Amino acid sequence: MASRTPRLLLKPGAARLAGLALALLLLPGCSSLFFYPDRVTYITPDRLNLAYDDIYIDTADGERLHGWWLPAESPESPARGTVYFLHGNAQNISSHILNVAWLPENGYNVFTIDYRGYGKSTGDPNIQGALHDVESGLRWLGSQPGVTGKPVFLLGQSLGGALALPLASEWVKRQQQPRLDGVILDSTFAGFRKIAREKLDAFWLTWPFQIPLSWTIPAEYEGVARIDDISPVPVMVIHSVRDGIIPFHHGAALYEAAEEPKEFLQTDTPHGATFVIPGYREEVLRFMNTAE
Repeated sequence: MASRTPRLLLKPGAARLAGLALALLLLPGCSSLFFYPDRVTYITPDRLNLAYDDIYIDTADGERLHGWWLPAESPESPARGTVYFLHGNAQNISSHILNVAWLPENGYNVFTIDYRGYGKSTGDPNIQGALHDVESGLRWLGSQPGVTGKPVFLLGQSLGGALALPLASEWVKRQQQPRLDGVILDSTFAGFRKIAREKLDAFWLTWPFQIPLSWTIPAEYEGVARIDDISPVPVMVIHSVRDGIIPFHHGAALYEAAEEPKEFLQTDTPHGATFVIPGYREEVLRFMNTAE
């Protein structure tokens, strides 16, 4: 059933602006700037020896989202908490699941969804729709027995982090449930406009249009302008000095704009490969343990 809860992030006119932005950005070299979905199933959690449930959520605007619930592997004790994972812009949850497959064995439930147009989720991707989707997922999470009363962490990677920022800022300001205990941003760009300008600037055909095209993207969801609203919820910003997709200065800008409590984890891996390194996993676990 579609939720009747008023939406925090969907505003009149913004959807039209987002659609215009994406239409204008569909130039050579820019088509996958924000969204590059497919519907291929690359791997399922059971292939990784993980228990899971398929979850379907009906959004208020008529889409149906698919997600996975991975329960914590803690047969002798309750889960330590839950991580809500928002993946990057390419493919779908089945290609990103390795980024969080290590969390159940460390005592954390994982919930992840595909945005509209990705995997088994209906619809076509756009900024406004994806923001509505991630909010719908968090509301679903708050309705589940056993989640409330335990720590809940929002983990966004690349595009997922850019979606997590406006969601978390509104969620915290309005004291929505479930209460967030920490926000983790991995390889995230500082803002949709900011990264659009950089990518348009890098291609000779679109260089002259970098300013007018970027201004078609709504400014209200720029993460660097919203991250300070997440305080007093702790924030961890993770960024690699070798990130060839989202330059390091984006992570530095987000960290600088965030209010305390905050942490910065400088890494040295390719884009989206943070959790291949056990030491980086340990740092995230330490952050969550401290925030609980």
